[in-house]
Amino acid sequence: MPLAADEDHAPAGPAAGRYRALSEAGIRRVHETALDLLETVGFANAPPSCAAVLARAGAIAGGDGRLRFPRALVLDTIARAAPHFTLHGQDPRHDLALQGGRPHFGTAGAAVHLVDLEARDYRESRLADIYDAARLVDALANIHFFQRPMVARDMVDPADLDLNTLYACIAGTTKHVGTSFTVRENVAPALDLLHTVAGGEKKFRARPFVSNSNPLIASPLKFAANACGVLESCVDGGLPVLVLSAGQAGTSAPPALAGALVQAVAETLAGLVYVNALRPGHPCILGLFPFACDPRTGAMAGGSAGQALLAAACGQMAAFYDLPGGSVAGMADAKLPDVQSGYEKGITEAMAALAGVSLVYEAAGMHAALGGFCLESLVIDNDMIGECLRCAEGIEVSDETLSFETIARTCTRGPGHYLGEDRPGAANEAARQPAFADRLGVKDWQEAGRPDMLQRAIAEKRRILAHRFPRHIPRALDDALRARHPNILLPREAMGW
Repeated sequence: MPLAADEDHAPAGPAAGRYRALSEAGIRRVHETALDLLETVGFANAPPSCAAVLARAGAIAGGDGRLRFPRALVLDTIARAAPHFTLHGQDPRHDLALQGGRPHFGTAGAAVHLVDLEARDYRESRLADIYDAARLVDALANIHFFQRPMVARDMVDPADLDLNTLYACIAGTTKHVGTSFTVRENVAPALDLLHTVAGGEKKFRARPFVSNSNPLIASPLKFAANACGVLESCVDGGLPVLVLSAGQAGTSAPPALAGALVQAVAETLAGLVYVNALRPGHPCILGLFPFACDPRTGAMAGGSAGQALLAAACGQMAAFYDLPGGSVAGMADAKLPDVQSGYEKGITEAMAALAGVSLVYEAAGMHAALGGFCLESLVIDNDMIGECLRCAEGIEVSDETLSFETIARTCTRGPGHYLGEDRPGAANEAARQPAFADRLGVKDWQEAGRPDMLQRAIAEKRRILAHRFPRHIPRALDDALRARHPNILLPREAMGW
């Protein structure tokens, strides 16, 4: 069932937090251990500007070159940090209110390959693929935000890569966009681009529809110099920031899941201190991205139960601090959208939704443990995410839903069945119904030609991409942007012009 033109938006899940990977005592121990690490071990490799900012805030530079964070500094920062804020879309319908453990799902990643489902093969990803992914996400109701899921391998120069990736994203969707930058110098042209699209710097700062995903931590417990420079420029430019810790259990983080979680909490709290030292109360998301590991090979196990547990625990830790948190789920190890992909994505994303992770990254389209991205999987995963959001809603118990009068009437005065009865909450229930799941009876399925989900997803991808060319950036503005930034290289034909 294709999506209608007005069905490209669905609300986030309700306030969740029904599933608990950690006990209350476990949460407290993770917190205290992270504070111990920050105070006694601290961080290495702080570039001069970072060290200066944090020293003014109260961090202590040691003779060993490590920067340490007193407990009081960290706790005071947590208390002063922005607890709730909105990630804006270019279209206000897509604004994401980050509060109350409401889960939102979106894309992310740095896959270097596109999964060619029709050929059952992989090829290098290109800039036009990012634009196509954005257009698809723009049409899919349960994918709430868009962040570059692939690297544009046809962009050789890092400045071209950063600017064109951003433009492909914001031109392809009116939903909130996350982006990253290679070096500080690439932020200024991006801000100029965003100000032009928004109608001025003041308008963009009032409703920043792009955030910066910033890997300022090089696990374990080291700063990444280029990312620190980017962070400072993005905070100054008014972009909300996702401070990322992405250690992998057993390689760049402890093998034990609890240890990997502790390190991620310590690293993101250091990022939170940094952001608030630059600008108190600046919108900052704790990017708790610890990755699970296959102990047999040392490879990432993005579709594992361990990854599901880590995502859920990360949601709990962000809730403990009453701060917006992001984590990762849906990174299937499967190379194609097959049975393995389905159970890996379903387990990890349901756990994230039930735990109330505010922002679930990598949630749609990703395969091969972040190695490949599949456009058709966006269509399929949109269905799956809708079901996860429905799980997070739980069962409403009210006088109406308990149905006493309905049961009594049906059994004593009615026909003895409930066919034709109004369903409480029917409108909301309909919004969560999958478009592609096969619920036909066997006979109907046979008569319909034995439809296959993958073939239907291919057809739906083609249908959307054939006609959905967002025009919130009109041709005249695109002309002006290309004149102002001659290195905008997104092909006009890819944009339907």
